[in-house]
Amino acid sequence: MHIVVDERQSITAGYVASFGQEGVPALGFPSREFSRWLEASARSALDKVQGFLLGECEGRAVMAAMIRHRSQAPVIALCEARSLEQTLDLFSAQFDDVVRQPIHVREILARSEAIWRRVNDGQATATGQARLKVYFDGRDPEIDGISLSLPRRERDILAHLVRHRGRWLSKAQIFHTIYDASDELETSVVEGHVSKLRKKLRKGLGYDPIQAQRHAGYSFLG
Repeated sequence: MHIVVDERQSITAGYVASFGQEGVPALGFPSREFSRWLEASARSALDKVQGFLLGECEGRAVMAAMIRHRSQAPVIALCEARSLEQTLDLFSAQFDDVVRQPIHVREILARSEAIWRRVNDGQATATGQARLKVYFDGRDPEIDGISLSLPRRERDILAHLVRHRGRWLSKAQIFHTIYDASDELETSVVEGHVSKLRKKLRKGLGYDPIQAQRHAGYSFLG
């Protein structure tokens, strides 16, 4: 899911519709409503966000800092006209990227994925494990450059665990990230997905990069 913030309803509605055409859910907010949403949202809701797009809105730099405290997702500034001074100010304000409108949502998705990939690659290099490459735009992961075909739920779980590398995630946290509130399923369904995912990763890598612990849940160690 992507979040679009702009004071102009026509802009947020346009991006939300364009993301929808690409099969990507999105929400649009004016700045004040977004601030309330951000403060009230549970961690499980924020974990679903793949990127924040901040357009013309009051307190954009402050908003980016607020997001940084609560989410690891890319924060991208949408600008009508770019200047060197404005671009430098936005990067200093913890934005991950600055783009000029109009821009196709496919490019936004590619930029978001590139930011996630840089984080993932940096973590992989730090741990000495770079054989597994995980994408955050719906593509299957790769092991030693070869695509590993995964069902959507397993792919989403792997991406979610990688985003939160080293952190323990409970079954409930994972469940609420990959399923909608309307899905009438038990959190135990996560066990089946993770079990199949671990078996495939173990076969491809020769070891299991996901650690399981009773009561704590699951953690991606790489």
